[in-house]
Amino acid sequence: MHYLLIYEAVEDYMIKRNEFRDEHLRLAKEAQKRGELILAGALGERGSAFLFLIDDHKIAENFAKNDPYVKNNLIISYKLLPWTTVVGKDAFNKI
Repeated sequence: MHYLLIYEAVEDYMIKRNEFRDEHLRLAKEAQKRGELILAGALGERGSAFLFLIDDHKIAENFAKNDPYVKNNLIISYKLLPWTTVVGKDAFNKI
């Protein structure tokens, strides 16, 4: 199933993230290599979004809990949303 992980970041996030960025990207690339993380990227300067294709939502929750941006309080909040995809070549529940 697809899941969207949405981060809401602190002000000046783009500047404050620099010391944690390499570790954050390593975590994301490892999840991508395992086939869990499909896409990820910034939502302007106020956060980011991650598209996971996983069987267990705990995988994405663990990603967030281990992310240095979350651990170092650059993320104000995050939410994990199940996404029932129905249209598109990579839709999980094609109609």
